[in-house]
Amino acid sequence: MIRSELLQALAKESPGMRAEEIERVVDVFFDEVGKRLAEGGRVELRGFGAFSTREREARKGRNPRTGDTVEVPGKRVPYFKPGKEMRQRLNTE
Repeated sequence: MIRSELLQALAKESPGMRAEEIERVVDVFFDEVGKRLAEGGRVELRGFGAFSTREREARKGRNPRTGDTVEVPGKRVPYFKPGKEMRQRLNTE
């Protein structure tokens, strides 16, 4: 699902809201999740899962074009852990 599909689904489920209002709600949601993760925090959505960040150590990489070794600096990366209900929903047969 892409952002525009999400907006369409929300508009269909919320006929009383204007498209601009729905878009604003989605913007605020994603902005707040991004801010919290940038601060090193965690965002937990019960029944869905939790977003957090993890540290990646610095390492030696390889340039695929030249084969030269390059230093890749350490960094923080986003991480998602699905909740119990989400895992159950994904694994029902």
